[in-house]
Amino acid sequence: MIKGLAITPPVIGRISIGRVVEKNGKRLPEKDDQFTITTQIQTRDGWLPHPLDEALRQEVQGKKLRSIPVTLPFNDPDLNLRSEYTFFERKSGRPLCAGNGETCRRHTENGLESLPCPSPDLCDYGSHGLCKPYGRLYVRIGEEDELGCFVFRTTGYNSIRTLAARLRYFHAISGGNLATLSLELQLRGKSTTQSHRTPIYYVDLTLRADQCMKEAVTHAREEAKGRENLGINQAELDKVAQAGLMNAQFEYVEDEGLQMVEEFAPIESQSEPGTELRKVDPSYLRSKLENQ
Repeated sequence: MIKGLAITPPVIGRISIGRVVEKNGKRLPEKDDQFTITTQIQTRDGWLPHPLDEALRQEVQGKKLRSIPVTLPFNDPDLNLRSEYTFFERKSGRPLCAGNGETCRRHTENGLESLPCPSPDLCDYGSHGLCKPYGRLYVRIGEEDELGCFVFRTTGYNSIRTLAARLRYFHAISGGNLATLSLELQLRGKSTTQSHRTPIYYVDLTLRADQCMKEAVTHAREEAKGRENLGINQAELDKVAQAGLMNAQFEYVEDEGLQMVEEFAPIESQSEPGTELRKVDPSYLRSKLENQ
């Protein structure tokens, strides 16, 4: 295995609750009140829809896609949902700092250093909205690729907090059998004082509508036992996945950073350490993504 290269779950598509649109020559994020499932191919008009997107929309008969049936690739909650406070350099998409609220890995003039991480609100380095929580939820949709995942990326506290809680609760109540639970992503809305009473949307993870807790847990345990009898070693898969993620200091590369900046932080940034005030250059982002 090449050292310094993060071995992340194989991604075959994306799940989003928004899109990037071009307005007055600028590419800006636009929130939505439904899910969109896309491929990993992006054109000038946006991300290409995945065939599963249309298939699921036919099932809801023209209504908005606000739930997606999923299963999880791993039993370990922290493998299914990866989240950190992350500071991406706005122009290049390069990760400069990532931490968990206690410690961080940061690029400095002395190289990569391990430093205290006080969280974005208390950190001078990542102040002014430059550092954000960055979560990646890996799920499976359908049965076509049993190791391929769809990824939902977010910088929203509501989604990250809710998903983290659900994963831990389901892990506990199912006896650790997350990978065999039948679940679904649900889009939920709420309004707050900060949102000026306008709706904001976040992602939740629930049991499927046609199952109660008892039925879901019983099925998950039976399915886990059946897989084990067939020689499918879920514990070893989790172990290998964890080792792959730990093979590098950062789990994301420049291309992912560029996508994150364009989708979640395309605003004019405040002064970054060692840089001058500048805007995200849409043409730069587009050219980098088109060269993938």
